[in-house]
Amino acid sequence: MNQNDDHMLVEEVEADEKQDIAIIPQIMEEDPLEEKEQPSADNFEEMKRIVLLEPLPDLEVVEEAHFTWSVEGWRAMDRKSHSPIFECGGDPWRILFFPFGNSVEFASLYLEHGYEPTKAPPNWYSCVQFGLVLWNPLEPTNYASHMATHRFTVEEGDWGFTRFAELRKLFSKSDEHERPLVEEEKANITAYVRVYKDPTGVLWHNFINYDSKKETGYVGLKNQGATCYLNSLLQSLYFTNEFRRAVYQIPTEQEQTTNSALALQRLFYQLQTSQEAVGTHELTRSFGWETKHIFEQQDVQELNRKLMESLEEKMKGTDAENSLARMFVGKTKTYVNCINVNYTSSRVEDFWDIQLNVRNFRNLDESFKDYIAVETLDGENKYFAEGHGLQDAAKGVIFESFPEILHLHLKRFEYDINRDCMMKVNDHYEFPLEFDAEPYLSAEADKSESYKYSLHGVLVHSGDFNAGHYYAFLKPEKEGHFYRFDDDRVTRATLKEVLDENFGGEYNTGPRTAAPRAAPIKRSMSAYMLVYLRQSRLDQILPTLAEIDTPLHLKERFDREKEEKEARKREKEELHLYLNVRVIDNGHFKAHEGFDLAPWDEEPEASAASPKLYKVLKAEPFSHLVEKVAKDMGEPKERVRLWSMVNRQNKTVRPDQPITELEMSIEEAASKFGSKGTDFRLWAEVSSQVDGMPQNWQTAPLPAGSFIVIFLKLFDVDTQTLKGINHVYMRKNYKVAEMAPVISAAMDWPPNTPLKLYEEIKPNMIEPMKPKQTFSQAEIQDGDIICFQKQLTEKEAATLLQMEPPQFIDAKDFYENMLNRVIVQFVPKFEGKSFELSLNKKMSYDQIAKEVGNCLNVPSTHLRFTTMAHFNNTPRTVIKRNTNQVLAQILQPSYHSQISTTGLFYEVLDLPLSELETKKIVRVNWLADGVMATEGLDLLVPKNGQVQDLMEVLQRKVDLDDAAMNTVRLFESHNGKLLKILAPDFAVMGIPDYVDVYAERIPEDELNMEEGDRCINALHFHREPIKVHTRGTPFRFVVKNGEIFKQTKERLAKRTGLKGKPFEKIKFAVIKKSQYSKPVYLEDDDILSDIATEEDFLGLDHVDKTKGNVWRTEGGVFIK
Repeated sequence: MNQNDDHMLVEEVEADEKQDIAIIPQIMEEDPLEEKEQPSADNFEEMKRIVLLEPLPDLEVVEEAHFTWSVEGWRAMDRKSHSPIFECGGDPWRILFFPFGNSVEFASLYLEHGYEPTKAPPNWYSCVQFGLVLWNPLEPTNYASHMATHRFTVEEGDWGFTRFAELRKLFSKSDEHERPLVEEEKANITAYVRVYKDPTGVLWHNFINYDSKKETGYVGLKNQGATCYLNSLLQSLYFTNEFRRAVYQIPTEQEQTTNSALALQRLFYQLQTSQEAVGTHELTRSFGWETKHIFEQQDVQELNRKLMESLEEKMKGTDAENSLARMFVGKTKTYVNCINVNYTSSRVEDFWDIQLNVRNFRNLDESFKDYIAVETLDGENKYFAEGHGLQDAAKGVIFESFPEILHLHLKRFEYDINRDCMMKVNDHYEFPLEFDAEPYLSAEADKSESYKYSLHGVLVHSGDFNAGHYYAFLKPEKEGHFYRFDDDRVTRATLKEVLDENFGGEYNTGPRTAAPRAAPIKRSMSAYMLVYLRQSRLDQILPTLAEIDTPLHLKERFDREKEEKEARKREKEELHLYLNVRVIDNGHFKAHEGFDLAPWDEEPEASAASPKLYKVLKAEPFSHLVEKVAKDMGEPKERVRLWSMVNRQNKTVRPDQPITELEMSIEEAASKFGSKGTDFRLWAEVSSQVDGMPQNWQTAPLPAGSFIVIFLKLFDVDTQTLKGINHVYMRKNYKVAEMAPVISAAMDWPPNTPLKLYEEIKPNMIEPMKPKQTFSQAEIQDGDIICFQKQLTEKEAATLLQMEPPQFIDAKDFYENMLNRVIVQFVPKFEGKSFELSLNKKMSYDQIAKEVGNCLNVPSTHLRFTTMAHFNNTPRTVIKRNTNQVLAQILQPSYHSQISTTGLFYEVLDLPLSELETKKIVRVNWLADGVMATEGLDLLVPKNGQVQDLMEVLQRKVDLDDAAMNTVRLFESHNGKLLKILAPDFAVMGIPDYVDVYAERIPEDELNMEEGDRCINALHFHREPIKVHTRGTPFRFVVKNGEIFKQTKERLAKRTGLKGKPFEKIKFAVIKKSQYSKPVYLEDDDILSDIATEEDFLGLDHVDKTKGNVWRTEGGVFIK
């Protein structure tokens, strides 16, 4: 019957009014069930079942209630109306109603607690599932309903539905009902309320202003970026009280926070005492981790082992020595028992944790049984028993003992050979609250004490292999509850959250039905590490730690740091009231060995020349500052006058004028006399009797145009130093020559000592002064610096120039050297000591090498330097010896590089650099045994040499006799493919830098090839020919005519040096020359010579294990 016939039959049946029962043909059985009768809103029990559904699983219901509010005069109601109060769960409730909508065109309905303002109990809350039903009392089947769950608090006292029902539809009839929902401006509103008991204290919590310490008594750890894995492990160790006590026993009183043991102690102490989440920056810094390590998730098992190793080392010789081994170490026995002869081999080893397989196992018991399963060695895999030869044997691992704290690592991450990457195993896998480990012990093990264990912690990973989040469920106390430690948040947890939700596998979506259903959804979270504690030693593992267990110095340090922190906070709050003032006097000037009067940018007290820093109130009178400075100088305040310092256009800082208005505020003085953008800088002058100077000199300005203050510096030729002497006053109309007797008197030199005078204008401008000019003509002003030195005779100058190294005879040259002087750090590239040298930027390569050679006591000709990358201080480019290149160019090698370095790597060569530069370093990979193991050798040969020269160097390096060397050949490869055999007369310079060079002994079957034999190039690949192992070692292989591949594989095993399972995992294929051809896989009965030509490749299909894991950090996790 076609579709049209179906319709006709139905119509006929429906039109037959004489029939009492409609006859529906068989085909209609597939139609949906008839629509059920519409429930009535006045049937409250039925409506409760429809609106609230069944109670939520795993939650205990405190009480259920319903309440109906009859609304009359809808349009006359207030904008915001309340129902009468009703009770449920011991609390008052009411309906909050907006008949005309809460700022929307919908009626708005909410459930609200009925407590009066400020009358709710402290910290009150209630977890409620509720439904609101709006219905017509004249037609109860006409209703609208909504349901929600909410945690009601004092702050969030109402919850519901702003768009409960559209107003325009409430007062009009619909197709389904004869009456409108609101009729005669009347309607009923029923509230169905179900109050639940909160099992964890955080049911439906929004975590706004959540206080972990207040709610649970514990605090979390802050996540630095991707350190959630670290946080979960640290919390697990912290709540292992015996471990915490052992860590506290490490002596750290004299250590700095860069010591990882002290940093861990400090972290544990903070977790004990802090009221908020604790940071881990200090700990990771002590590990030696940089920013990049913070954002790389590491393997928790590896991290735990590294941490234990580090702590064990620090516990040696202390009260805590061997405590970690007592807590965490068990023993396994690996054994081989021969079946047919009396021979047994066994080895007992320690273990810190146990790795258990998850895939294909349902629970912990099955994994343990798999771990201790016995393997039979027979057939081709027989065991070689000394004195008995190859024998059938039983091989296995059995436990001799378990530790009191048992760490079980579940292998949730495995390599997927099909995807060629690591994948997460999310299979369903159960673990119990308690288990007995005795069945997994050997028969000889000591079982006098129970080996029953209780679950203490579950470390969870949520996500997949490439991205995820870690958190932990821990039971801090023996008889306590489990808590979830999720970075900085701590919440109480139920047993279902601890166990069932971390078994992995699929979500439980209820019983299966015949109806189509969506594909099952797998949980993203699953346990990856379990911590079990031995029940018989729980009191020992989880003791109550008293104050005496915590090192006293930790408390003292934190109290001190707290006080300093509060002081800094107060200082920051009061910062706007204070002003920084930097002051120098002649003492600073005399101690300064450089340009200008003092090193203004140095930190206070960095040196004797560093300006003294004063933090003064802005509102204080300037005279108070004068008093402070005078007191520090040990001078009467009347003899001290402060000069303002200004930035000159030539970028020097010099005194400008004395500040004589002592009653003005310091803020006013800084604004009037200081320079913007810097601290207020001053020079403190101590008075001396000078003819013509006013008596009230502290407050009176200098007579206009009379005196100028000049600072004197001495270039001491004998000591090769430049230092400040003093300041002097000179009249502007005096000649420069008149300064000579003043200088001689100041230096206590004979009156007629010949002098040379220079003006220090700026660092790169030191000009000689003309004696006959006046100071005014020489444009000398207040604050200028004049450098003087003794005039040398020709003989004295010649003697200084002939010294080693040559001495400076002229102040101007000394200034130039000082300008170009740079401190260079020299670091050994391979081995040696690090040191610093003061060098001139204009030094040549040879001059630099000479200085370094003198320091290292090695010939300067045998030194080679390499530039240092500024961003990570690693070797960058080898510096070629160039007579025209100077140190400044070496430290800033590129025109485009704006960042110069102050460090160089050095290496001491076995031969002169000039000779080395005539040679080439060729890295040769020596294949000593098969093709799977290589040894990299750097061989030095003349650039104009040939491969035969390279062979001679190789022979000396690997110590082969001439006969063996005659069977050695070199070949090139690139991207895992063999390119060519290198002939002995091939030029070394013809070997490109990008290729790999291999050296090997020619195999015997190739040396003794028979008629019909030929060679084929072999390579390594994975699944597809284009996926060649770029780091794999290619090789040549002899194809014997007519040989079946089973025999060929035996020769391949010998050629590659592989045997057993590693060789069995390899699949062999012929790869045709065409790039896009599919590999032809070989079976044992195939004949390779019939399938492959000389142009084809023999492919070894296996996983490339040299690629590494890009997700993990290179080099793995580490702790200093």
